[in-house]
Amino acid sequence: MPAPPRPSRAFFTRRTLVVARALLGCRLVHSDRDGTRVSGWIIETEAYIGPEDEGCHAHSGYTQRNANLWGPPGHAYVYFTYGMHWMFNIVTERAGFPAAVLIRALLPSEGVERMRRRRGGGRPDLTGGPAKICQALRIDRRLNGADLCLPSAEIWLERGRPFPPSTVTTGPRVGLNNVPEPWKTIPWRFRLDPRELPAPRGIPWARDP
Repeated sequence: MPAPPRPSRAFFTRRTLVVARALLGCRLVHSDRDGTRVSGWIIETEAYIGPEDEGCHAHSGYTQRNANLWGPPGHAYVYFTYGMHWMFNIVTERAGFPAAVLIRALLPSEGVERMRRRRGGGRPDLTGGPAKICQALRIDRRLNGADLCLPSAEIWLERGRPFPPSTVTTGPRVGLNNVPEPWKTIPWRFRLDPRELPAPRGIPWARDP
């Protein structure tokens, strides 16, 4: 059975809020060194848009750390935070304008046993946060700047199916406690009801709203 189509570069050049919602229901796939697919359906995203957004890394200007945020759309922006966690973002809009979508949660799809080992075995929540995603899918600094649109990409997206608006909720972004308004509570977080997606057995929160 052929793999689902991958989004083109044009998919990522659109406005960041459009991309953040359109990513819901897409599948994020990382090919392990042995060719095994480890993947999950995207069910939660956050948009970060430009230097004026005080929740965005671009607010502090161009730096070596955030250089890929200013790069071409469809590339990964992976950064380290709190001295212990990796975060995976996808760059959007035009090159030179710093904007990206943070992938906040996945519903596991393939390679679940590998995810469990990487997440410590007995933890039921495998990919319910951005740091958990990076641990479960083995995403780190090496993938910072990776082009998700290349046919030979190690990490890429596969298109899902569209969902009615009633299955998607919005809300404030997470963890911006010291960011002033309106950026602290602007509703730039998007979440898809995971019950809309297929899930392997043993994923208890797959049916949680």
